[in-house]
Parts: sequence; C-alpha cells; structure tokens
Amino acid sequence: MSSAVHQVTIPIDLWEEEVEAVITTWFVSDAAEVDKGDLLAEIMAEKIQFEIVAPATGTLVIVKHQDQLIDKGDVIATITSAPD
Repeated sequence: MSSAVHQVTIPIDLWEEEVEAVITTWFVSDAAEVDKGDLLAEIMAEKIQFEIVAPATGTLVIVKHQDQLIDKGDVIATITSAPD
C-alpha cells in the first residue's frame, strides 16, 4: 500500500474579508510526527489569530514558513500518513 498525503490548507471561510494573512507561529517543526487534531500553527488576518490543526496523523512537511503571507485556500503544509 502507498502512503497518503494530506494537505493542510487555510479554510476559505476562516475570515470574511478578502485580505492576506500571515503565519505567526508554527508549533511543530518540519518533519515532525503529528496526530490528527494537533495544533500546528497560528495565523493572523486583520489582527485576529486563527488556529490551524492537523487534518491527519503522520509526518509534517512545512510548505509556507513563519512570517510568510498566505491567502484563503493556500496549502501551508502536507502530512504524509503511513500505509495502513
């Protein structure tokens, strides 16, 4: 069986306005093992902090780094799950 790759995306309905956000904090290091539901990062849009949690269990690969600008729908990381 092959590994599954899950995208960690910024929900398109996380905030109302069409503004960019910034990743303020990564709580997990690149290549770390994470569990579904773990707090991965915080982002800020219009002076409001939002939490991003892991959609799956596996190995995290960060795609967008701290202080980088992001938009709704952006993939900020991937999680590779071990085969079942």
